[in-house]
Amino acid sequence: QVQLVDAGGGSVQPGGFLTLSCAVSGRAVSGSAVAWFRQAPGKERTYVAGISYIDQTLYADFVKGRFTISRDNANNFVYLRLNNLESEDTAVYYCALRPGVIYYDSTLWEYWGQGTQVIVSA
Repeated sequence: QVQLVDAGGGSVQPGGFLTLSCAVSGRAVSGSAVAWFRQAPGKERTYVAGISYIDQTLYADFVKGRFTISRDNANNFVYLRLNNLESEDTAVYYCALRPGVIYYDSTLWEYWGQGTQVIVSA
């Protein structure tokens, strides 16, 4: 059984930073595509960043170099470092996993974490 557990969210001021983590069990992250999506209230779930099974990284345009996705193959974790946060980044962030390549379409991802809330407010 594949399980993803998201953690690390919180409340920060604009310009602040957070590191989100995703603990994966039941499947190796090293041979999979992993990604982070986010969903703001009343909006669709949107792609943020991902790493393919061949370590290709791909970021959404709105990231603008502020976020960094990484994975720890030895411990089976995925991380998302969020720097220079803006109020528009407020959302629930979800880790996702699938075999092979990255897709922007959330319906093409097989496994999901439960989400972790990020609030950016002065």
